[in-house]
Formats: sequence, C-alpha cells, structure tokens
Amino acid sequence: MTRFGTVAALGVAGLAAALSACSGEDRLPRARLSLEETLGGADTLGYARAVEPRDFVFPADHGPHPGFRNEWWYVTGNVQADDGREVGFQFTIFRSALAPEPAGGQEAGAGEGSAWATSQAYMGHFAVTDVAGRRFHAGERFARGAVGLSGARAEPFRVWIEGWSLEALNADAVFPLRLRASDGEVAVDLVLDAGKPHVLQGDRGLSQKGPEPGNASYYYSHTRMPTRGTVVLGADTLRTTGLSWLDREWSTSALSDGQVGWDWFALQLDNGWDLMVYQLRMADGSAHPLSDGVLVDPSGAKRDLAWGSDISVTPTGTWTSPLDGSVYPSGWRIAIPAQGWALDVTPVFPGQELDLAFRYWEGAVRVAGTAAAAPASGRGYVELTGYAGQRPER
Repeated sequence: MTRFGTVAALGVAGLAAALSACSGEDRLPRARLSLEETLGGADTLGYARAVEPRDFVFPADHGPHPGFRNEWWYVTGNVQADDGREVGFQFTIFRSALAPEPAGGQEAGAGEGSAWATSQAYMGHFAVTDVAGRRFHAGERFARGAVGLSGARAEPFRVWIEGWSLEALNADAVFPLRLRASDGEVAVDLVLDAGKPHVLQGDRGLSQKGPEPGNASYYYSHTRMPTRGTVVLGADTLRTTGLSWLDREWSTSALSDGQVGWDWFALQLDNGWDLMVYQLRMADGSAHPLSDGVLVDPSGAKRDLAWGSDISVTPTGTWTSPLDGSVYPSGWRIAIPAQGWALDVTPVFPGQELDLAFRYWEGAVRVAGTAAAAPASGRGYVELTGYAGQRPER
C-alpha cells in the first residue's frame, strides 16, 4: 500500500530521541522501529487527521504535508537491460513529524536560534534486486529536515535525503521525474514519465485503514510509469527500460488495535492492466474487512474490488528468514472470479528481506495466469510487513 505504503517506517519516539542526541552532521544511530507505534492511534493530538474526502490539488499535493505525522514518496519498478538482464528496485523517502505544527503554521522547533532546529525527520530506503545474479542489496539513510540535508517541496518538485532524490526534470512541470540513489556498489539514475493519470485510492483519495475516525490516509498512485535510465551493479552499468509505480500517502494514524501489518501487491500486466491489492492483517492472520483491491484498465480508469466477494488472495508457499527463522508467505494466487482473473504471483527469488531499522520483505515478482479468461503475464512488487520476529509454534 505503500501503500499505506509501506512502511511508514519512522518511529516517532525513537527518531525524536536519536535527533536530540545528535548534532552537526552526525548520522543517526540505527535502532529497531515499531510498526504499531508508528502507524497506531497514539500521539495524534495537534496533528491533522484524514477524516473525510478532500480535493487533491496538483502540483501542491506532490509536495509535503507537514501538518500530518507521517508521509512517504514510494517508488518500485522493474526494468530490463539491453542484454536482457532484469532488475527490480525500491526507492522510498519517509517524512515524520516529531511534533505538531504550532498555530500559525510555523514549523515546530523553528526560530530557536539554531539552523539545525526542526520538527521534521526523514528516512530513506533503497533496494535493488539483481534477478539473474540472485543478489539483493538494501540500504537506508536518516537525516534531519534542516540545513539542506533532507526535505521536500512542491514547486519545483523535489524530495531528497542527502544524495538520494526524486525530482522534476523541468521547473514548470512535475513529470518527467528523475530518480537517483546509490549505496555501496549499486546505483540507479532513472527517468520516470507519468504514464497513466493518477489514481485516487479508496473513497476519492481517502483510504480508510481502521473503523475509527482518522485511522486513514490520503493516498494516490501513478500505477504505470514508463522508465528509462542506468542501473549500476558492481562493475556493470546497464542501460535499462521498464515500468515503475509511484505511491503517495500521508496520514497521522492508520493501524487500528489488533492490526499487525499488511500484504501489499502492485502488479503491472503486459496487457496494460494494473492491479493493486492490500490485505490488512489481524493478529490471528485473518484479513481485516477494510482490506482493499483496485483494478486500473489500460486507459487509467479505476475499478474498485470488494474484499472477499470480488477478490481473494491465497498464499501458496512460505519462506523462512535466515536471520531468525521468521516465516513469510512466498507465492500467492489472486482470484477475481467475476472478471475472469486468476493470477499466480511468484517472487523472482525468495531472499528479498530488508534488514534495516524497520525490517520487512519487499521484492520483485513475476505474474502469470489468466485475465478476462485470456492468458496474462506481467511483473510487479510485493511488500510484507509485521512478519519479522514471528515464528511458527513448534
């Protein structure tokens, strides 16, 4: 969902402590962050809440919404090199407010005599999947939203954390976007066109995650973005083309009591259709009724899918993390009977777990099966949260 987006992974309490302990250009220390604390309903006083549909205004809504506690710019994609090599990538910048904005709109912490004073913290995740080499690389960065280390703006559009960035190529338009990131021996420098029109998820962009008022996000997606550029894998620099998916989401609280994570699917079929599915998972493994699905036809028109009656997701296998024995689903059958869809979703290889401050599985997948009773194939990305640290009873 990133989609609720993935992981809205900034633990506000942990980051606040880390920021207060650091000064100058010190990198924030690594700490494990809690999904439930980050997206739960605590610490909402003074923040804006997603409580009803709103009008989306562009380009302003491509930029930051500092009145909300959490926000992210989330890109996943699959590209192919001239020599046929396949590469998947994930790029995310998360913004988290450490305190609500005071009345009058001045940023909390501003005006205190230090250029480092800020109420905004940023975290970046960057991962690359080398399909043929069966290699997975993931890295992260933390920075204050001060002195140019990280930030976001709407016009001209740019969001960045240190040397990682997603920004408009032209000052007078948001698209095309340029995405740049590097970590160790992997790097991407890609150009993303808008492709289909944006899709407002949920009820006109209000994506309800829990029954309580305000346990929701504002959420839109660009589901099929033609992509071109270079990918560096060690000594190899590949010229690539493919498709990307952009999720934009902001909220103050999302997960309700009893919700422990989600399974999110962003699938792009070769016939021009796109499918987004997220299953909000309860502690007993069942799906919350507010789980959701959306079909996007080749023209960009959206078709909502009711969970259970219109669409079902059934795991077909498992993968055990070598880190601690946590068990993730690995392989799924997605059925949309009324539309004649039956898709098998398979990871390009199982080991695509990000062992970062927030630990989760997110990786490139292949799709095969039928759509509208015709053969179908494609690629996509799957995100699995809330499984780390959970091992089956023996």
